Amino acid sequence: MLDTKPTHDASNTIEFARQDGNAWLLRARQRVPVSRRELFPLFSDAANLARITPPELGFDILTKLPVAMHVGALIDYRIGLYGIPMNWRTEITAWNPPVEFVDMQLRGPYAEWVHRHRFIEMTPASTLVEDFVRFRLPLGRFGSMAGPIVRRQLRRIFTFRRGAILRLIEEAGLTDGAQGSIPGR
Repeated sequence: MLDTKPTHDASNTIEFARQDGNAWLLRARQRVPVSRRELFPLFSDAANLARITPPELGFDILTKLPVAMHVGALIDYRIGLYGIPMNWRTEITAWNPPVEFVDMQLRGPYAEWVHRHRFIEMTPASTLVEDFVRFRLPLGRFGSMAGPIVRRQLRRIFTFRRGAILRLIEEAGLTDGAQGSIPGR
């Protein structure tokens, strides 16, 4: 079981840390003005993934919606990166509502992609959304040369996602439009 205790640093950050070999860990954090109980259903609806992904990626869910989320659920997507269409398949490998879930790439552009979504209740009316993504590029040393470009792209995607999550919350009627990206709220 993963630690779900509130952390002292509830700031909004996107960080990268080099792991072993050519593996990286992306950690993105965002505090939102919604309870974990209200927030989790927005993330458990696979259709919302397209809404929090930058439109230029041409994100398209190929799996018939709605997807019944559970350990072992498979979701197929298509994205376009730099004009190149790519198929992506993920499997839900952990499902613990409303605390966390993990999706792992089975097929796609990365040699490894494991994305843990964690929801930490900071107060009864605010949640810290944490994303931990362990990723490794394909093609060994040759692939690692693309590392700076990939990290820049992932930072842009997760930056876009911050605003998209706030819009999703507002559209769902879960907030009065308060700015949820302000630390300490």
